[in-house]
Formats: sequence, C-alpha cells, structure tokens
Amino acid sequence: MKSFQNNYIESIPITHNILQTIRLIGEYKGKQDLFKEQSPQLLNTLRQTAIIQSIESSNRIEGISAPLERIKAIAAEKTIPANRSEQEIAGYRNVLNTIHSSYEHITVSSNVVLQFHRDIYALTAIPSGKWKTTDNEIAEVYPDGSKVVRFKPLSAFETPSAMDKLHTLFETEINKSNVEPLLLIAAYILDFLCIHPFKDGNGRMSRLLTLLLLYKSGYEVGRFISLEKLIEDNKDSYYDVLNKSSQNWHEGKHNLIPWWEYFLGILLKAFKDFERRVGVITTTKGAKREMVFDVVNHLPKQFQFGDIEKACPGISRPTINRALTELRDLGKIKCIKSGRDAVWERI
Repeated sequence: MKSFQNNYIESIPITHNILQTIRLIGEYKGKQDLFKEQSPQLLNTLRQTAIIQSIESSNRIEGISAPLERIKAIAAEKTIPANRSEQEIAGYRNVLNTIHSSYEHITVSSNVVLQFHRDIYALTAIPSGKWKTTDNEIAEVYPDGSKVVRFKPLSAFETPSAMDKLHTLFETEINKSNVEPLLLIAAYILDFLCIHPFKDGNGRMSRLLTLLLLYKSGYEVGRFISLEKLIEDNKDSYYDVLNKSSQNWHEGKHNLIPWWEYFLGILLKAFKDFERRVGVITTTKGAKREMVFDVVNHLPKQFQFGDIEKACPGISRPTINRALTELRDLGKIKCIKSGRDAVWERI
C-alpha cells in the first residue's frame, strides 16, 4: 500500500516512454472490439490457446509443471488431477475461469483475494485462504547453496491491515480518476508482491489479479494472448525490475518507473501479438492453418514440431502436420532431419 499513501503516485514524474506506451495501448484498446468481431473460429482458437498457456506458464514460473497433454486435459476438465502439481494447476484453472466469466461482478477486496487463494489450493491438502502466519522473505539461492535475501516483505502481523488498506486506497484512487488506471493497476500488483501476503502462491495470485483488474478496466487482450506466457518469456526482466522497484518500498521511497515500464511493455506486446494474429486472417476458413503459418514465420529459422505445438496448444497435431506439409510444398520450409524429433528450416 506504500505506493498509494501520501499522494506518492501523483508525485512521480511520468517519462516520455511511459506516456508513449500508454498512448499506443490506448490505440490498440480502441481496436479491441473490432478485432473481436473478426473470425470467431480464430478467436476461439486464440482463447483456448491463451487459457492453456496461462495455466502452464503461471504455474511453471513457480516450479509447478506437468506434461502439455495433461495440462490440455486439465484445462478442458477432461481428467482428474493425478498429483499435487496437477491439483494446483486445476485450481489455477478454476480461478482463471471464474475471472473470465464473472470479472464484471467481482469486487477487488481482501475477501476476494483470500477466496482466490483458497480456490487455487482447494483440491490439495495445503492450508489456504488465510494470510501468512509467519514472516517470509524473497531470496535468491545460488548453485553452491548460498542465499541472498533480495527483499523482506511486511511481517505476518502487519499483513491483514496492510491488505485492507491497499484495497481501500486503490479503490479511492480508481474512483478519483486522477491517475491513469494502468499505472494504478501496476502499482497495486507491485504493492501486493511487496506485502507478499501468503506463505505460497503469491506470484500466481499476482498474475490472476492482474487479469482481473485489466478486464475490469476494459483491457481484455489477456483472453486471447497469454500475459502469463509473455511474463515467463521475459522472466529475467520480471525479477530484475521487481527487485529495482521494491527497493526502499518500506520507506515509501521506491522507484515505480522500472516496474511501470515493464508492466506496460508486456501489455503492449500482447496487443501487438493479438493484432498480428487476427490480422493474418481474412476469412474464417483456414484460421488454424494460418495461425501455424504465422507461428512458423516468427520462430527461429530452424525449429521442431514441438515448438509449434507449444505455441499453438489449442491446435491439433494433424492440423499442424497439414500446415507444415503445405509450407513444404510451397517451398517455404524444408525438413533437415526426419523422424520423431524432426527439424524444419525456413527457406
């Protein structure tokens, strides 16, 4: 809540880069509804792909993983979780589905945050839905076993009142409309991570809350492009800017600029990817094939089948195979290594 006290946010000089990024995001947001009217089949595929990638990436960032086929089955609710990792993945799916279907009716509050946390772990035996009861720390462990504490969050004793204050101050700022909502949302997420209110699950909770707050402000690109995957793809930068912007947070003298630039950069990239994916489609027919073509054009020159499958988890293997065959027949790619681990190369 330190970002929202004593008019701190309003006192920060906004850089030209941040203003430019906000302007560009606003332009893309203006075209969002137009994109959503195009090619329902493509948008459904993008939506399915984003859900799978969001579930996979947000959990994998925290070291929780499962084979892609299992994640697909869990996302589609076609299987029962077989272990703790899959139970947590299913819990994340449930909260994500709740946000996607009901965000307009969800009030961002401490009770909602506790409910989401309880739902993530609902299928496990892990205690959840309660603020941390012991102090925690954000540390980096090196290969030799040594550890460096990067940040000391608020104590367990301070956490309940801090979370209540964060929600009260955030709602006040949103209602005042004096500050760009995207900057307020980013500041809320930073404060949440600095409070670190739970023993486990803080990272996943922050990403779910990011989606909820963006949707409530009209930024729905996360339905079609996985913000969680973009964060995972830029994980080193994520931890670097989080470290920079959390310094001196306890004193209310932290630097929000690096975090704002990162947060806005991820959102802008999502909008650009969304426009690019929708833009390559002119008709509904062949939407999935066109998506594979687009992915191939943006992969490294040499790639494997699994690279495409990872980028398009909502598209079946036969469809990917047909698209690759068509690209080969058109002379745009060639197979340089055959077999199960076939390697392809753009020509």
